[in-house]
Amino acid sequence: MFDKLEAVEAHFHEIESRLADPDLAAKPAEFRRLSREHASLQDLVAEFQRHKLIKKEILSNKELIADGDADFFELAHDELKRLEPELEASVKSLQILLLPQDPNDAKNVMFEIRAGAGGEEAALFVSELFRLYQRFAERQGWRVDVLSANPTGIGGFREIIALIEGDRVFSRLKWEGGVHRVQRVPATEAQGRIHTSTVTVAVLPEAEEVDVTINPIDLRIDVYRSGGAGGQGVNTTDSAVRITHNPSGLVVVCQDERSQLKNKDKAMKILRSRLLESEREKAAKEHSDARKSMVGTGDRSERIRTYNFPQGRLTDHRIGLTLYQLPEVMEGKVDEIINGLQAHFQMLALKEQGMGPGPTTNSS
Repeated sequence: MFDKLEAVEAHFHEIESRLADPDLAAKPAEFRRLSREHASLQDLVAEFQRHKLIKKEILSNKELIADGDADFFELAHDELKRLEPELEASVKSLQILLLPQDPNDAKNVMFEIRAGAGGEEAALFVSELFRLYQRFAERQGWRVDVLSANPTGIGGFREIIALIEGDRVFSRLKWEGGVHRVQRVPATEAQGRIHTSTVTVAVLPEAEEVDVTINPIDLRIDVYRSGGAGGQGVNTTDSAVRITHNPSGLVVVCQDERSQLKNKDKAMKILRSRLLESEREKAAKEHSDARKSMVGTGDRSERIRTYNFPQGRLTDHRIGLTLYQLPEVMEGKVDEIINGLQAHFQMLALKEQGMGPGPTTNSS
């Protein structure tokens, strides 16, 4: 492991030298690639350097003990008691950081939320769940750009698609995909009965033009007048855009902008990300229908997480985590959940690599 870490550290310094080369400014794609690789290795190299420093301090204190100097004997022993657990923890951190990296972890995210079972109540929860992730994104310093939205008449959304941009967005949000179940008394329910509804979340890495090749002759682009409610200027120009990718049959519609050009640009972003996800599914045969399995059918029995409003409870069923802090969660405070999921899947990966025990889960 440590030979590999020495090689990684040397490669990291080589990347730093290349990034400092002024000639690289003329190659923006190469600069972005190197910058991402540099960022992906930064934590690993920093932990390895910390690990070497701890080992050096341990060796120094052992030498003091071996010298038999009474003035430093007790102090050196105390330092060893502090440093040895730190070294053990550092080894575990390095094992996790050395796990094979998801090549999409550094990417932005195409975030899609759709109403599942539950009619208008499900559509309302799409709106609330999107607000949750908006708040979380704000706290991370990320940018959220709504690309497409299909609102209902009472403040909900049948579907909303957004691009979330920032530092390692996919690495933090990739486990959020699936069926989210909500249990509460709808505002329209006169009898006060608890209803169960679902929404589906899909988290797709944003595809860049270099990731997916789209032949313009494979596209059918239709423009038409935007529909639905809107302010002054809506429904007066043919600004809505529908793009059909003939080989795959994928269809993307965008009509939120007054500009046809902006709608086309947003639609192409969504299309590229969906095509990239399709290619990823084909490459991993055991997950050949990963996106479909991620969102399921939206049925109430399929769920990764439950939001129970009467009890103020959130439960993530994959890791058996239950929090009685639902109001805070709905304000975007989901760090504990996301951190728990990351730790869970890291432990699974360590087990597969033969480096640690599997996680303990409690499906609810």
